[in-house]
Amino acid sequence: MKRPRIVIAGAGFAGYQAARTLSRLARGSAEIVLINPTDYFLYVPLLPEVASGVLEPRRVTVSLPDTLPGVRVVLGEIDQIDLPDRRICYVDGEGDRAELSYDRLIVSIGSVNKLLPIPGVNEHAHGFRTLPEALYLRDHLTRQIELADLSDDPAERAARCTFVVVGAGYTGTEVAAHCVSATDLLVRRHPRLAGQQVRWLLLDLADRVLPELDERMSVTAQKVLDARGVETRFGTSVREATSDGVQLSDGEFIPTRSLIWCVGVRPDPVVDELGLTTLKGRLVVDEFLAVPQHPEVYACGDAAAVPDPNRPGEVTPMTAQHAVRQGKLAAQNVAASYGHGSFRPYRHKDLGFVVDLGGAQAAANPLHVPISGPLAKAVTRGYHLASIPGNRIRVAADWTLESLLSRQGVQLGLVPPAAVPLDTASPELVHPVGR
Repeated sequence: MKRPRIVIAGAGFAGYQAARTLSRLARGSAEIVLINPTDYFLYVPLLPEVASGVLEPRRVTVSLPDTLPGVRVVLGEIDQIDLPDRRICYVDGEGDRAELSYDRLIVSIGSVNKLLPIPGVNEHAHGFRTLPEALYLRDHLTRQIELADLSDDPAERAARCTFVVVGAGYTGTEVAAHCVSATDLLVRRHPRLAGQQVRWLLLDLADRVLPELDERMSVTAQKVLDARGVETRFGTSVREATSDGVQLSDGEFIPTRSLIWCVGVRPDPVVDELGLTTLKGRLVVDEFLAVPQHPEVYACGDAAAVPDPNRPGEVTPMTAQHAVRQGKLAAQNVAASYGHGSFRPYRHKDLGFVVDLGGAQAAANPLHVPISGPLAKAVTRGYHLASIPGNRIRVAADWTLESLLSRQGVQLGLVPPAAVPLDTASPELVHPVGR
């Protein structure tokens, strides 16, 4: 008899964990197919260390073929999901159209940069969610310091040495904390820039950094940012972005060539285009992660509005912790639909959060015990080493070398600006036909 085909759409935290679990539970009894634009799983929490030059890019990528035995990896960008006919259409790496049928589908296509209707932002800002974006930022920081060194115009120098980060959540705070140290190192290598102020601004409409986390972690992060000279502006955002700088909502104009967009994420538009019930762009599922209208379809991670049993009436937040657990459960319930095990509802226990602030600094609350400084740094790095599903020795080696050797500051020139547009999921590129 022909084996059933289980297709997993997306290899983020949820999709990768789903594929890993199914590789163990259903290998041999079902064909497992994972569709993803790249052949690697990206460990996003360590991207700030790539942008600041602490880690080499491949350290945060984990090969899908090498770590998912029994899983067929298909490289492609999904552009149609035909629910009635149970098929997925995608564009492969050569630009050709192809399609796959499925018996079970796990939707785990994740999220994209959150956009706001602010003039000039799409044209002049760059996000921070992908490896190309981190590589681009790493080159951009180096380039701006080098161009400032070449200029004799004080105004141009100041603009090129000014960096604006929008969004003081988890990502924006880490980017500012890591990259301010990187630019300080770069400036010290250019004698002509002696005495030049390197200015970093971190903006948010909230009243503190890390507004979604425990306030004690916010206090720790704020102290580190203050010590490194990062200017935090609360209740403030960008009103307009131009090639010469940004107009803030309080009326001030900041001359800059660097606008880093970290305001959060939104579910991939393909979810909203399916014609199924959604909640803020996320696919509504039951406690077993199944789509009520299509019992053969499961959803998890950022793509799914999963009921939160700890907060009745609410859904789980879009975090890696939830994505990993949901991916595993979706795989287990798909396997259960074929008689392997039993169906289980989603349950979770919050284990706390870690925020790496660069150098010897971090903020963490493992099991809700707040800690900071070198101890928090040790816990944070231990957590990341335990969580990344590969490259642990290489990551640890890079961390060790960082403490012993000077950091390299060169432009690789691999990612042009046109390759990292802020709007990485333009709706006109997505045409699902399932209604």
